[in-house]
Amino acid sequence: MDIVIVGHVDHGKSTVIGRLLADTGSLPEGKLEQVKENCERNSKPFEYAFLIDALKDEQAQGITIDSARVFFKSPKRDYIIIDAPGHIEFLKNMVSGAARAEAALLVIDAGEGVRENSKRHGYMLSMLGVRQIAVIVNKMDLVRYDESVYNSIVNEYGAFLKEIDIRPKTFIPVSGINGDNITSLVNAMAWYSGKSILDVLDDFTSGKDDADKPLRMPVQDVYKFTRFGDSRRIVSGSILTGSLAVGDEVVFYPSGKKSRIRSIEGFKTKETKTMAAPYPAGFTLEEQIYITRGEMAANSHEAKPLVSSRIRASLFWLGKNPMVKQKSYLLKIGSVKVQARLEQVHRVIDASDLSCTEQKEMIERHDVAECTIKCSKPIAFDVAGDNTLTSRFVIVDEYEISGGGIIQQKMEDSQDWVRDKVYLRNYKWEKSLIPAEKRAERYTQKSCLVLVSGKKNQGKKGLARALEKTLFNDGRVVFFLGIGNVLYGIDADIKGEKGKDERSEHIRRLAEVAHIMMEAGVILVVTAVELTQSDLEIIKTVVNPDRIMTVWVGDDSASDINCDIYVDHADSEERQEEYVAIIKEYLQKSGVIFNPW
Repeated sequence: MDIVIVGHVDHGKSTVIGRLLADTGSLPEGKLEQVKENCERNSKPFEYAFLIDALKDEQAQGITIDSARVFFKSPKRDYIIIDAPGHIEFLKNMVSGAARAEAALLVIDAGEGVRENSKRHGYMLSMLGVRQIAVIVNKMDLVRYDESVYNSIVNEYGAFLKEIDIRPKTFIPVSGINGDNITSLVNAMAWYSGKSILDVLDDFTSGKDDADKPLRMPVQDVYKFTRFGDSRRIVSGSILTGSLAVGDEVVFYPSGKKSRIRSIEGFKTKETKTMAAPYPAGFTLEEQIYITRGEMAANSHEAKPLVSSRIRASLFWLGKNPMVKQKSYLLKIGSVKVQARLEQVHRVIDASDLSCTEQKEMIERHDVAECTIKCSKPIAFDVAGDNTLTSRFVIVDEYEISGGGIIQQKMEDSQDWVRDKVYLRNYKWEKSLIPAEKRAERYTQKSCLVLVSGKKNQGKKGLARALEKTLFNDGRVVFFLGIGNVLYGIDADIKGEKGKDERSEHIRRLAEVAHIMMEAGVILVVTAVELTQSDLEIIKTVVNPDRIMTVWVGDDSASDINCDIYVDHADSEERQEEYVAIIKEYLQKSGVIFNPW
């Protein structure tokens, strides 16, 4: 079980952990004596905190800089305790530690009382969805084990936690340096009728209880074996909640693709038919489907995760620079990383006094905000009230974790209506007996959608036809599809129909045609006038976005999309030949067609 321990700097977190390690006999043999001898040799008083504060900077300054992981055992179970830094400058390190935790110990110095960081840490635990919390009132020996001091902290901090919707399991008065109430109760605080820290930890519910929830398994990778005739493709990841079994029908989100589990695989493990949270797992599928890292596996007969590119979240910001609307950030949730932007700040809350500000356009350092975030592509998730583990996320700004939070609500995006149709299509899809890999091997190419767009009269169609001809002469399986082929064919029933969003439906149907042809292993070249980002998002919802290439012909000032290639007017055969060579080189570098160099 993962436990994070947090609290203001110098309130004694590391000392409490050191006593837990020593008093449960969890230290390596001779470790305690070694640290005591080292302190004596350097003329330093021994502290239990030195058992885990291994970094020189930490021992010299007496603070925890990074999140240290230590292991110990009780008669009930094994623990990993994450010692998170309390200093305000290292709050982001605390987020990375707390994001993995199932429960928390929050330490407050009985002499100093509730500090601003005590409140910040409580709020951050709330933001990360940690609900199992015990508050440790430490250093009771320094206040002569005064019950009134303890009660004062219980009343003040308990009232604060109640306002942020946290109900701590208990408050425990302890003396870390003396080991009082760490693993057993002492007479010095006979007025305390509760349990020791160790007993409270054992009362927390572990991740094993998550096995009864709906299956949630973020896909970490798909392994393919080829030696000795091994053709397995093993979908791997960690089961966060729920369980899976051979024969289960699993659906992967956000793609909505489905298949049945053929076998459960492991490395040097006994053969098994079932796996459950909180363990890593690997499995093969009866029907091979193309899925990638970042998909979320769920059982088809259980509650499905939510999918959207827009989320409403509670966010704690830790970056040196404020979070602003104009900037692109990296959002990490589960095994997926996606570009994201701040769309709207609904309100900002001061974590120390809970005052609110609703007139802010940015989120500054140490702010707690309720905001809407727009991702560059849909993600699968749950809201905090349904599943803590799949609602937590962090925000990375310039390679550093700068914020963390939980998803409170799914917000509608412009692809919701398309996504519902895609899920139904994928669920009813009749799969070919010939997998995509076999087609790619036969055709010596991967399927791809090449979208050629631009303003009218820029030579788009001529360039697309020239590309088709060149690839065909090279022996590729390629087809050119003009938008008119769709408009006056399968779209004839909506052409000119009043009251309908014609363009969006035209684009969706075009994408469905592209999906069918790409399933057949074809390189499809499509022309369309002035495609927009909204159009492209619809297409990416229907078609695998990793197999789409975009080309803009002519003046790019009308385009709001980031195209892969920009070329000038394709109004002559010479220019078309030049641009075809550029596109062909891009297809080679992307691995769509063979690169001879």
